[in-house]
Amino acid sequence: MGLLFCSTGALLTRKNNRDHRLLAEIAPGVRCDGFEFMMYDTWYDTWEKIAEDVAKMKLRIPVFHVEKRIGERISRNEEGDNADARRLFEINCRMARRFGAEKLVLHLWGGIYSDRDIKNNIEQYALLRETAEKYGLLLTVENVVCNREDPLLHMKELAAEYPDISFTVDVRFAQFHGQLDRIFEEEYGWLWEGAVKHLHFSDYAGGYMEWEKLGKCLHPREGVIDYGRLFENIRRVGYRGTSTLESTSVLPDGRVDLEKLNGSLEYLRSGI
Repeated sequence: MGLLFCSTGALLTRKNNRDHRLLAEIAPGVRCDGFEFMMYDTWYDTWEKIAEDVAKMKLRIPVFHVEKRIGERISRNEEGDNADARRLFEINCRMARRFGAEKLVLHLWGGIYSDRDIKNNIEQYALLRETAEKYGLLLTVENVVCNREDPLLHMKELAAEYPDISFTVDVRFAQFHGQLDRIFEEEYGWLWEGAVKHLHFSDYAGGYMEWEKLGKCLHPREGVIDYGRLFENIRRVGYRGTSTLESTSVLPDGRVDLEKLNGSLEYLRSGI
């Protein structure tokens, strides 16, 4: 398999106050090939200080997860929302370059407005991509959940408009929409011929579009995803790109359960 990363979102949550400084002591114990940095909406006022602190840690951060409010702003599409989203996106790009990242993971739509005005989301992608390229970053669009249509439909629409677009596939989101098997079917073979540049791993313990279960980002084998079949599908399509474990690993007292986290990382390595 390709390189396997760990999301900083699995390490920094509200339980430990999203204290970025904790990465210095947590990261050395995580047996991964690098990290996917998760940007939070509460960090914009101090983003330069956070970027400086994290850069000094000399962590390998090849992937940067763009802050999710950006897609929510674009989805709401009220006066000034698109411009504000682009402003915030550029801050994310600046942080990503400070860390030496190569890829961005973007929620192009999201929140309660989701895909209600998907045409606008698709149009805004071109402007965001232009900014990402200015910073030497590859922009990938994630198969984020929808409340009107479904992610695969919008991925097809995006690919029709931008044939060289890149995607991140999140297996939990795909399972939520009942599309985890479908995404590997012949109809979507084009995704695995170069469009998919990154994978997100975790688990989901709900049924089809069971919203109240979506917020729990479980570890592999804690939910309903058939990881054996998933591994077979990934091998069959020949995917050799990068991946990230996103499963939340913070205990109630704010400590990180490194034993569980590393166990999941090893499970993914052995499965693919």
